[in-house]
Amino acid sequence: QVQLVESGGGLVQAGGSLRLSCFASGGTFSLYAMGWFRQAPGKEREFVAAISRSGGNSYYADSVKGRFTISRDNAKNTMYLQMNSLKPEDAAAYYCAADVTISPTIYRVRPGDYDHWGHGTQVTVSS
Repeated sequence: QVQLVESGGGLVQAGGSLRLSCFASGGTFSLYAMGWFRQAPGKEREFVAAISRSGGNSYYADSVKGRFTISRDNAKNTMYLQMNSLKPEDAAAYYCAADVTISPTIYRVRPGDYDHWGHGTQVTVSS
């Protein structure tokens, strides 16, 4: 059973940058497709970005495309989300998620596709 721990959240001014990390333990990290989701108060959890097991394929929500970059280092059991040009509407709790996949190239975009979740890290963006 993999455990996921997010870090790197904080307070940043609009236009600034943050890098989130998600460290996985208790499982073989390279077997998991990974994703980032976020949830603002009073809103549903929404997809942000996803990456395949190999790291070769990724996908982004339109709202973050061109500003956020998802990556992973399988040797370090860690996934990252580089967030640039942050906007107040990016403020939310950010969660990482993992799902075992047979194929090394597919990614998942629906919350229900993921079996494992971290506890989240808060991102606050001041205007």
